[in-house]
Amino acid sequence: MIDSRRPAALITGGSRGIGAATARALAHQGYDVALTYNNKRARAEEVADAVRNAGGQTLVLSCDITNPDDIARLYSEVGQWSTRLDLLVLNASGGLEKDRLAADPDFPMRINRDAQLSVLDGALALMPSGGTVVFVTSHWAHLYGRVDQIPAYEPIAASKHAGEVALRARMEQLSRAGLRLLIVTGDLVEGTITPRLLERAAPGLTEARRQSLGALPTAEEFGQAIAASAMNATLPSGQVVVVGSPLGTDPQ
Repeated sequence: MIDSRRPAALITGGSRGIGAATARALAHQGYDVALTYNNKRARAEEVADAVRNAGGQTLVLSCDITNPDDIARLYSEVGQWSTRLDLLVLNASGGLEKDRLAADPDFPMRINRDAQLSVLDGALALMPSGGTVVFVTSHWAHLYGRVDQIPAYEPIAASKHAGEVALRARMEQLSRAGLRLLIVTGDLVEGTITPRLLERAAPGLTEARRQSLGALPTAEEFGQAIAASAMNATLPSGQVVVVGSPLGTDPQ
Protein backbone atom coordinates (compact mmCIF):
# COMPACT_ATOMS: atom_id res chain seq x y z
CA MET A 1 0.00 0.00 0.00
CA ILE A 2 1.40 3.39 -0.99
CA ASP A 3 1.82 6.41 1.29
CA SER A 4 -1.69 7.87 1.49
CA ARG A 5 -0.31 11.34 2.19
CA ARG A 6 0.58 11.69 -1.49
CA PRO A 7 -2.13 12.18 -4.13
CA ALA A 8 -2.69 9.17 -6.38
CA ALA A 9 -3.72 9.08 -10.04
CA LEU A 10 -4.85 6.40 -12.47
CA ILE A 11 -4.15 6.94 -16.16
CA THR A 12 -5.65 4.66 -18.79
CA GLY A 13 -3.42 4.15 -21.81
CA GLY A 14 -0.41 5.37 -19.87
CA SER A 15 2.34 3.54 -21.70
CA ARG A 16 2.91 5.97 -24.57
CA GLY A 17 2.13 9.38 -26.01
CA ILE A 18 -0.10 11.67 -23.98
CA GLY A 19 -0.70 9.08 -21.25
CA ALA A 20 3.00 8.53 -20.67
CA ALA A 21 3.70 12.27 -20.70
CA THR A 22 0.92 12.81 -18.17
CA ALA A 23 2.35 10.14 -15.88
CA ARG A 24 5.75 11.84 -15.93
CA ALA A 25 4.25 15.30 -15.38
CA LEU A 26 2.16 14.12 -12.41
CA ALA A 27 5.11 12.34 -10.83
CA HIS A 28 7.09 15.57 -10.93
CA GLN A 29 4.15 17.24 -9.14
CA GLY A 30 4.24 14.76 -6.28
CA TYR A 31 1.72 12.14 -7.46
CA ASP A 32 1.90 8.39 -7.23
CA VAL A 33 0.69 7.01 -10.55
CA ALA A 34 -1.02 3.81 -11.63
CA LEU A 35 -1.18 3.29 -15.37
CA THR A 36 -2.74 0.80 -17.74
CA TYR A 37 -1.48 -0.55 -21.02
CA ASN A 38 -3.03 -2.85 -23.61
CA ASN A 39 0.18 -4.47 -24.85
CA LYS A 40 3.95 -3.91 -24.80
CA ARG A 41 4.59 -4.07 -21.07
CA ALA A 42 8.24 -3.12 -21.56
CA ARG A 43 7.19 0.32 -22.78
CA ALA A 44 4.87 0.73 -19.79
CA GLU A 45 7.69 -0.23 -17.44
CA GLU A 46 9.84 2.53 -18.94
CA VAL A 47 7.16 5.03 -17.98
CA ALA A 48 6.97 3.48 -14.50
CA ASP A 49 10.74 3.91 -14.15
CA ALA A 50 10.38 7.60 -15.00
CA VAL A 51 7.70 7.96 -12.31
CA ARG A 52 9.95 6.28 -9.74
CA ASN A 53 12.92 8.43 -10.76
CA ALA A 54 10.75 11.50 -10.08
CA GLY A 55 10.02 10.22 -6.58
CA GLY A 56 6.63 8.64 -7.17
CA GLN A 57 5.39 5.14 -6.58
CA THR A 58 3.68 3.34 -9.42
CA LEU A 59 1.55 0.40 -10.47
CA VAL A 60 1.56 -0.99 -14.02
CA LEU A 61 -1.44 -3.03 -15.16
CA SER A 62 -2.44 -4.69 -18.40
CA CYS A 63 -6.06 -3.80 -19.12
CA ASP A 64 -8.36 -3.94 -22.12
CA ILE A 65 -10.86 -1.33 -21.00
CA THR A 66 -13.54 -2.82 -23.27
CA ASN A 67 -13.40 -6.03 -21.22
CA PRO A 68 -15.49 -5.94 -18.00
CA ASP A 69 -13.36 -8.68 -16.41
CA ASP A 70 -10.23 -6.62 -17.02
CA ILE A 71 -11.82 -3.57 -15.42
CA ALA A 72 -12.86 -5.59 -12.37
CA ARG A 73 -9.31 -6.91 -12.04
CA LEU A 74 -7.92 -3.41 -12.55
CA TYR A 75 -9.79 -1.96 -9.60
CA SER A 76 -9.12 -4.98 -7.42
CA GLU A 77 -5.40 -4.38 -7.87
CA VAL A 78 -5.63 -0.58 -7.67
CA GLY A 79 -7.59 -0.94 -4.42
CA GLN A 80 -4.76 -2.99 -2.95
CA TRP A 81 -2.22 -0.42 -4.14
CA SER A 82 -3.92 2.71 -2.79
CA THR A 83 -6.72 3.61 -0.39
CA ARG A 84 -7.91 6.31 -2.79
CA LEU A 85 -7.66 7.86 -6.26
CA ASP A 86 -7.50 11.64 -6.35
CA LEU A 87 -7.34 11.79 -10.14
CA LEU A 88 -8.66 9.62 -12.97
CA VAL A 89 -7.32 10.41 -16.45
CA LEU A 90 -9.46 8.81 -19.16
CA ASN A 91 -6.84 8.81 -21.88
CA ALA A 92 -7.11 5.36 -23.53
CA SER A 93 -9.01 5.42 -26.81
CA GLY A 94 -9.07 3.67 -30.16
CA GLY A 95 -10.86 3.04 -33.40
CA LEU A 96 -8.15 3.28 -36.05
CA GLU A 97 -7.02 -0.33 -35.55
CA LYS A 98 -7.95 -2.18 -38.74
CA ASP A 99 -7.92 -5.62 -37.12
CA ARG A 100 -10.28 -4.56 -34.32
CA LEU A 101 -12.61 -2.80 -36.75
CA ALA A 102 -12.74 -5.82 -39.05
CA ALA A 103 -13.78 -8.03 -36.16
CA ASP A 104 -16.06 -5.47 -34.49
CA PRO A 105 -17.41 -2.50 -36.49
CA ASP A 106 -18.82 -1.05 -33.25
CA PHE A 107 -15.39 -1.03 -31.60
CA PRO A 108 -14.96 2.80 -31.71
CA MET A 109 -18.17 3.35 -29.74
CA ARG A 110 -17.39 0.53 -27.34
CA ILE A 111 -13.97 1.90 -26.42
CA ASN A 112 -14.51 5.66 -26.74
CA ARG A 113 -17.92 5.86 -25.05
CA ASP A 114 -18.98 2.68 -23.25
CA ALA A 115 -15.57 1.79 -21.82
CA GLN A 116 -15.01 5.33 -20.54
CA LEU A 117 -18.17 5.04 -18.44
CA SER A 118 -17.19 1.60 -17.19
CA VAL A 119 -13.77 2.84 -16.08
CA LEU A 120 -15.37 5.83 -14.35
CA ASP A 121 -17.91 3.63 -12.57
CA GLY A 122 -15.12 1.42 -11.23
CA ALA A 123 -13.15 4.40 -9.94
CA LEU A 124 -15.94 6.10 -8.01
CA ALA A 125 -15.64 3.91 -4.92
CA LEU A 126 -12.00 4.98 -4.57
CA MET A 127 -12.36 8.70 -5.29
CA PRO A 128 -12.74 11.04 -2.30
CA SER A 129 -14.48 14.39 -2.37
CA GLY A 130 -12.24 16.90 -4.12
CA GLY A 131 -11.16 14.41 -6.77
CA THR A 132 -10.98 15.10 -10.50
CA VAL A 133 -11.85 13.16 -13.64
CA VAL A 134 -10.10 14.25 -16.86
CA PHE A 135 -11.36 13.16 -20.28
CA VAL A 136 -8.75 13.48 -23.02
CA THR A 137 -10.13 14.24 -26.48
CA SER A 138 -9.38 15.97 -29.76
CA HIS A 139 -10.69 19.11 -31.43
CA TRP A 140 -12.32 17.00 -34.16
CA ALA A 141 -14.21 14.99 -31.53
CA HIS A 142 -15.03 17.90 -29.21
CA LEU A 143 -16.37 19.90 -32.16
CA TYR A 144 -18.04 16.95 -33.85
CA GLY A 145 -20.97 18.12 -35.96
CA ARG A 146 -19.52 21.63 -36.20
CA VAL A 147 -16.38 21.04 -38.28
CA ASP A 148 -15.56 18.97 -41.34
CA GLN A 149 -14.13 15.54 -40.59
CA ILE A 150 -11.39 13.46 -42.15
CA PRO A 151 -13.32 10.37 -43.34
CA ALA A 152 -10.88 7.95 -41.72
CA TYR A 153 -11.20 9.72 -38.37
CA GLU A 154 -14.97 10.28 -38.44
CA PRO A 155 -15.90 7.11 -36.45
CA ILE A 156 -13.37 8.04 -33.76
CA ALA A 157 -14.56 11.65 -33.63
CA ALA A 158 -18.19 10.56 -33.41
CA SER A 159 -17.54 8.00 -30.69
CA LYS A 160 -15.26 10.25 -28.61
CA HIS A 161 -17.83 13.02 -28.87
CA ALA A 162 -20.44 10.53 -27.67
CA GLY A 163 -18.09 9.65 -24.81
CA GLU A 164 -17.79 13.29 -23.78
CA VAL A 165 -21.57 13.74 -23.94
CA ALA A 166 -22.10 10.61 -21.83
CA LEU A 167 -19.57 11.76 -19.25
CA ARG A 168 -21.13 15.21 -19.07
CA ALA A 169 -24.44 13.50 -18.35
CA ARG A 170 -22.78 12.14 -15.18
CA MET A 171 -21.73 15.57 -13.89
CA GLU A 172 -24.59 15.87 -11.42
CA GLN A 173 -23.71 12.45 -9.98
CA LEU A 174 -20.06 13.48 -9.78
CA SER A 175 -20.97 16.78 -8.13
CA ARG A 176 -22.91 14.99 -5.41
CA ALA A 177 -19.76 12.99 -4.67
CA GLY A 178 -17.64 16.16 -4.59
CA LEU A 179 -15.95 15.34 -7.90
CA ARG A 180 -15.48 17.41 -11.03
CA LEU A 181 -15.06 16.58 -14.71
CA LEU A 182 -12.53 18.40 -16.91
CA ILE A 183 -12.25 18.04 -20.68
CA VAL A 184 -8.80 18.48 -22.22
CA THR A 185 -8.82 18.76 -26.01
CA GLY A 186 -6.00 19.19 -28.47
CA ASP A 187 -5.06 19.47 -32.10
CA LEU A 188 -2.87 16.85 -33.76
CA VAL A 189 -0.18 16.03 -31.22
CA GLU A 190 3.46 15.36 -32.06
CA GLY A 191 4.73 12.14 -30.54
CA THR A 192 1.44 10.24 -30.66
CA ILE A 193 0.22 7.45 -32.90
CA THR A 194 -2.84 9.27 -34.27
CA PRO A 195 -0.99 11.53 -36.75
CA ARG A 196 0.92 8.53 -38.10
CA LEU A 197 -2.26 6.53 -38.62
CA LEU A 198 -4.12 9.45 -40.18
CA GLU A 199 -1.28 10.10 -42.62
CA ARG A 200 -2.11 6.79 -44.28
CA ALA A 201 -5.60 8.03 -45.13
CA ALA A 202 -4.80 11.72 -45.57
CA PRO A 203 -1.16 12.13 -46.71
CA GLY A 204 0.23 15.57 -45.93
CA LEU A 205 -2.27 16.28 -43.14
CA THR A 206 0.32 16.64 -40.39
CA GLU A 207 2.57 18.95 -42.37
CA ALA A 208 -0.42 21.05 -43.41
CA ARG A 209 -1.37 21.50 -39.76
CA ARG A 210 2.23 22.43 -38.88
CA GLN A 211 2.27 25.08 -41.60
CA SER A 212 -1.12 26.39 -40.51
CA LEU A 213 -0.29 26.59 -36.80
CA GLY A 214 3.46 27.14 -36.83
CA ALA A 215 3.96 24.14 -34.56
CA LEU A 216 1.89 21.27 -33.24
CA PRO A 217 1.65 20.64 -29.50
CA THR A 218 3.83 17.84 -28.22
CA ALA A 219 2.79 14.93 -26.04
CA GLU A 220 4.84 16.45 -23.22
CA GLU A 221 2.99 19.77 -23.51
CA PHE A 222 -0.33 17.93 -23.50
CA GLY A 223 0.66 15.90 -20.44
CA GLN A 224 1.77 19.01 -18.59
CA ALA A 225 -1.54 20.71 -19.44
CA ILE A 226 -3.48 17.75 -18.01
CA ALA A 227 -1.42 17.80 -14.81
CA ALA A 228 -1.76 21.56 -14.43
CA SER A 229 -5.51 21.41 -15.01
CA ALA A 230 -5.97 18.63 -12.46
CA MET A 231 -4.07 20.65 -9.87
CA ASN A 232 -5.95 23.88 -10.58
CA ALA A 233 -8.79 23.81 -8.05
CA THR A 234 -10.33 26.96 -9.55
CA LEU A 235 -11.42 25.19 -12.74
CA PRO A 236 -15.12 24.30 -12.48
CA SER A 237 -16.61 20.98 -13.46
CA GLY A 238 -17.27 20.90 -17.18
CA GLN A 239 -14.35 23.22 -17.99
CA VAL A 240 -12.76 22.68 -21.40
CA VAL A 241 -8.98 23.08 -21.47
CA VAL A 242 -7.54 23.64 -24.95
CA VAL A 243 -4.05 22.47 -25.98
CA GLY A 244 -2.60 23.72 -29.25
CA SER A 245 -4.75 25.58 -31.76
CA PRO A 246 -7.79 27.52 -30.49
CA LEU A 247 -11.13 25.76 -30.85
CA GLY A 248 -12.14 28.38 -33.41
CA THR A 249 -9.41 27.10 -35.73
CA ASP A 250 -10.93 24.54 -38.09
CA PRO A 251 -8.77 21.43 -37.68
CA GLN A 252 -9.49 20.27 -41.23
